[in-house]
Amino acid sequence: QVQLMESGGGLVQAGGSLRLSCAASGSGLSIAAVAWYRQVPGKRRDFVANISSGDSRNYVDSVKGRFTISRDNAKNTVYLQMNSLKPEDTAVYYCYANIRDLDRATEQGYWGQGTQVTVSS
Repeated sequence: QVQLMESGGGLVQAGGSLRLSCAASGSGLSIAAVAWYRQVPGKRRDFVANISSGDSRNYVDSVKGRFTISRDNAKNTVYLQMNSLKPEDTAVYYCYANIRDLDRATEQGYWGQGTQVTVSS
């Protein structure tokens, strides 16, 4: 059974940093491409960054130069390092991960439960 857990959110002052984690657990699994999204109440869920299984990365323009997405395949974990945070970064952050079942040679997407990031001015 796949479990996808996010962590690392919290309250930080403007200019501060947080690191979010998205970890997949379960036997015989491997995390493949992962994307981070964020959502504020009443608005749609917006793309923030993604990383492929081959380590190529993309970012929305508003976070370029401030956020870095990375992966640790040995830990089946993807990180989002967020620096120089701004109040407008406040949102619930979700990861969406493609998880490979190594035994069945299948791949399926999963959403994390979300983690709140609040940046005070």
